[in-house]
Amino acid sequence: MSRQIYINGKFVPQEDAKVSVFDHGLLYGDGVFEGLRAYGGKVFRLREHVTRLYESAKAIWLTIPIAADQMCDAVNEAVRINEIDDGYIRLVVTRGAGTLGLDPNRCSNPQIIIIADAISLYPRELYEKGLEIITVSVQRMHPAALNPRIKSLNYLNNILAKIEGLQAGCIEALMLNHKGEVAECTGDNIFLVRHGALWTPPLEAGILEGVTRDAVIELAREAGIEVYETPLTKHDVYIADECFLTGTAAELIPVVKVDSRTIGTGKPGAMTRDLEKRFKKLTQE
Repeated sequence: MSRQIYINGKFVPQEDAKVSVFDHGLLYGDGVFEGLRAYGGKVFRLREHVTRLYESAKAIWLTIPIAADQMCDAVNEAVRINEIDDGYIRLVVTRGAGTLGLDPNRCSNPQIIIIADAISLYPRELYEKGLEIITVSVQRMHPAALNPRIKSLNYLNNILAKIEGLQAGCIEALMLNHKGEVAECTGDNIFLVRHGALWTPPLEAGILEGVTRDAVIELAREAGIEVYETPLTKHDVYIADECFLTGTAAELIPVVKVDSRTIGTGKPGAMTRDLEKRFKKLTQE
């Protein structure tokens, strides 16, 4: 099925969706993006994603040429026109076409692109049995170099970590920060369960402030679960009772092995399953 792609206020067939080869998003990864999910034709936490998009753009001195409300309307229209029920939306804003030099002042007309399509990140059986991941040597980007809270088009840091994980036979990989602390996975945030409480790295560890991460923290606190956002080490991961990952595309997926070490019983734990059910319910509201 040919999708209708939104580019700068217009919908065009995917085969006609084009940007300039001089666009700095292509040449230098100069731009920002968001990944969103639709459930039952409704975009989950649309406002939170759009807010993060505009904050990322502001952080890199990129002015998005339409208002946030207009962006929300455009995303909803992309879902409607492509008849997306349960699916994925990629929202991209590039710096626009410029010269072969780095100077962003020579760019004009930032490009707004919205793609609504289907997605299946992990096989269903991994949600049932749990993932096995490894810690890779590629460190998460230092916040003083490029703050991971900026969801930029420059994703090479994550891609190199992903490649290292795949070469070791794992489809997701854990990244440490420059202090040797647990940061996040290549595309997901990480949570640990220990002694009935939930633990996750803080934003200061150099992580993306995940929308799904925030939703799970809210759900846990509503359920009376203590949540600690605190620096964590690999040792904390290894001795955890449970482990799971969260992300827009991944939703909530259990982890049963890290660096060949069995986590807990080696099966998805009770708190993981409970939060998974609560999250599923939240997406249907």
